[in-house]
Amino acid sequence: MVSLGSFAKSLFGSANDRQLRKYRQKVDLINAMEPELEALSDEELRARTSEFRQEIENGASLDDLLVPAFATVREAAKRTLGQRHFDVQLIGGMVLHDGRIAEMKTGEGKTLVSTLPAYLNALSGKGVHVVTVNDYLAERDARWMGQVHEFLGLRVGVILHGLDDTQRRQEYAADITYGTNNELGFDYLRDNMKYALNQMTQRGHNFAIVDEVDSILIDEARTPLIISGPTEDNSELYTTIDGFIPRLSEEHYELDEKQRTSSLTEEGNEYLEDILREADLLRGDNLYDIENVSVVHHINQGLKAHKLFQRDKDYIVKNGKVVIIDEFTGRMMEGRRYSDGMHQALEAKERVTIQPENVTLASVTFQNYFRLYNKLGGMTGTAQTEADEFLDIYKLEVSAIPTNVDVARIDEDDEVYRTAAEKYDAIVELVKDCIERGQPILVGTTSIEKSELLAELLKKKKLPHNVLNARFHEEEAQIVAQAGVPGAVTIATNMAGRGTDIQLGGNLDMRIEHELGDMVEGEARDKREATIKAEVEELKQKALAAGGLYVCATERHESRRIDNQLRGRSGRQGDPGHSKFFLSLEDDLMRIFGTDRMDGVLQKLGLEEGEAIAHPWINKALERAQSKVEARNFDIRKNLLKYDDVMNDQRKVIFEQRIELMHEEDLSETIADMRHEVVDELVATHIPEKAYAEQWDAAGLREQALKYLNLDIPVEEWAAEEGIANEEIHERLTRASDEAFARTASQAGPDIMRQVEKSVLLQTLDGHWREHLQMLDHLRHTIGLRGYGQRDPLNEYKTEAFELFESLLHRLRQDVTGKLMHVEVRQREDLPPPVEGQALPEMEAKHIDPTTGRDEMLDADIRAMRQQDGDAMPAERARASGTIRNASGAALDPNDTSTWGKVARNAPCPCGSGKKYKHCHGAVA
Repeated sequence: MVSLGSFAKSLFGSANDRQLRKYRQKVDLINAMEPELEALSDEELRARTSEFRQEIENGASLDDLLVPAFATVREAAKRTLGQRHFDVQLIGGMVLHDGRIAEMKTGEGKTLVSTLPAYLNALSGKGVHVVTVNDYLAERDARWMGQVHEFLGLRVGVILHGLDDTQRRQEYAADITYGTNNELGFDYLRDNMKYALNQMTQRGHNFAIVDEVDSILIDEARTPLIISGPTEDNSELYTTIDGFIPRLSEEHYELDEKQRTSSLTEEGNEYLEDILREADLLRGDNLYDIENVSVVHHINQGLKAHKLFQRDKDYIVKNGKVVIIDEFTGRMMEGRRYSDGMHQALEAKERVTIQPENVTLASVTFQNYFRLYNKLGGMTGTAQTEADEFLDIYKLEVSAIPTNVDVARIDEDDEVYRTAAEKYDAIVELVKDCIERGQPILVGTTSIEKSELLAELLKKKKLPHNVLNARFHEEEAQIVAQAGVPGAVTIATNMAGRGTDIQLGGNLDMRIEHELGDMVEGEARDKREATIKAEVEELKQKALAAGGLYVCATERHESRRIDNQLRGRSGRQGDPGHSKFFLSLEDDLMRIFGTDRMDGVLQKLGLEEGEAIAHPWINKALERAQSKVEARNFDIRKNLLKYDDVMNDQRKVIFEQRIELMHEEDLSETIADMRHEVVDELVATHIPEKAYAEQWDAAGLREQALKYLNLDIPVEEWAAEEGIANEEIHERLTRASDEAFARTASQAGPDIMRQVEKSVLLQTLDGHWREHLQMLDHLRHTIGLRGYGQRDPLNEYKTEAFELFESLLHRLRQDVTGKLMHVEVRQREDLPPPVEGQALPEMEAKHIDPTTGRDEMLDADIRAMRQQDGDAMPAERARASGTIRNASGAALDPNDTSTWGKVARNAPCPCGSGKKYKHCHGAVA
């Protein structure tokens, strides 16, 4: 029986079908313009850009210009790249322009699609960002697709790791800027730490096109971007807290050695509150009052250091330093430190020098960074399975774009083996068979470790293969480009090699670039190019005859999307291909099902060793399990985002406030308002409304007025006057503070005072914001305990985060007022440097890759160093051969620092010491 929904869909088409019909009408109009544009000269075609911009100035919208602009880009691509946008690529461009996600199969030319909306939106003059997953792709696409834009008179920029601020400003000022998600996010954070508008590099967030949108907005978004730096010296607090821990007895705390967590009992709380009160470290009445968040964090870390970390097992003390021991290898991990104050707690415990703690100076999640854009579009081969998340978090709808040629790939049913060993044996036999038949094969694994395991098995059988591990993207692109050669065997983890097509017979363009890159134009080059073309065509025919690319997956991933990405590598542009998943009952996903039951079923069926079971029902059951895991992961990400949204709201307020302050030439009114609010708070605290004069705390008010207003005033005498009211005291205090500040300002002069006010206000705001981030981080780690008291941790976090933010603003007013009321400018040498010229604190950027656990920015530093080495050799080998180069390509002398150029802070030091640059010649004195 046909359901009502199915009947309606067959009659009217799906929502996706209806959307595509609207786009096809515009495609017909674009196609109709083609003969007219073909007749134009290059100069006439280029002149259309100026005409479009003039139309926009005259009031035309970008939608009005879509058809002629897309037609212009298509013609420019034909003339520069020799590529003509297919009709489906035009549709993909319209989807991106509308601020949606275009799901396009691998090999459908997403990179070329991006040129259409990028050009159209760049006409507004507000800038377009094209976002990719790594530096190699950003540089490649800017150089490749940039030909189209530059032909049409637009300027193209590219943001790469290692650029300085001046270079970044120039690249962001371009009409279209290519860059990675990490670099764009970090530039946003760094910009909001600058002290002058002309130091900022980005010029707003108008429109972004995100390539591999599922990777960036879902996979990468699981971990935030963090800029960290050394905090103020807290060694005294660590030492003080450490002295309390040995005084605790067993009834004062509970330990979970398996989870490595500790917590105080009720008795422990009361006992420590008494100790902290004696030491004047307790604020308020309760250890868990909001003001004590930082103290609680230090206590928790101290408790763990003493009760859960053992010397000579978890760490050793060597040369006066605490050195971590790797729990798996037993090796010392020199240079590595526990985060979140744990290392400092261990240093306090062992009575060695306590090193400054690295704390978060600024952070943002990709969810909140990309939601800054006025319009956001994305493209990928796999988005439908995550459509709910894209819509819920980013308000992005997914449109599935039909392929230019029907997919001819054969997707076979999964094969399930009882053990992993049997599964790997079957995979090795398949690889051997493909090599013998001349069929290229791509073997997908879920981790680098499993890639290496499989590579070892193939090595034992003497089967040639390449392994991709998602670290050095340019080298990987070369391997992926030739993975379609007959008999080629390529092993890849989930994300490795994305962004480069696997073309049967090999990638002609990349092979020509690789083999003939240094060869000058001329007859010899033309002849060699023709030979390569003939070889690639011959190899392509052999690969086609063997059945196209065979995709072999070694297990199901917890996300269907990752499986679909792997499958999609085969069968591009109508090519034949095969895909099959090899599973075992020992795989992670299979164990979730309950292996015992399934193992029993397979034994009853008489499944012998080395045999497999394959059936569509198994595929369906696994997909249902995957969808459940996906839903759970979505809930986890959504919950984390709810917490980050609390910080994000506050972040936006602070960042917007900083920009407003930098815009203002004269902040005297703001400073006066802050001073008056401090007076209001002092009077309200010490002379409450409707209180009798004998209840006033006149002595306290005098003390606070001296501290914050630098005024020694006879408050006690005022309070003793007959019939005086609190309003009169408030008025006298306000007048006295205004007169005192006016005297200071007149001595310094208006220009100098404006400079001092701006400098003090911005630097004090930044200092308090960093402390606030630390407090929120500590709060986040402890708030989950509220759940035991039947209170919602998220609501508790929101409430307390708001209280902390109010406290931040209160302390900011007091500190700024106190500093400015005490300032004395006797001569010009006393002046602080202009706020615009003040350097940012020492900083380090971090983004942990959620799939590998590695710091991507550390990898980027290593890649930058390899590129400086001239031929991408490891630094040590290059140094030995004397070929190391600096960023500009000039020879680098390890003994002459003037030849080093700009060295990434986390890169190996060019002197050859083996240390990181920041710990060697780059160390701050």
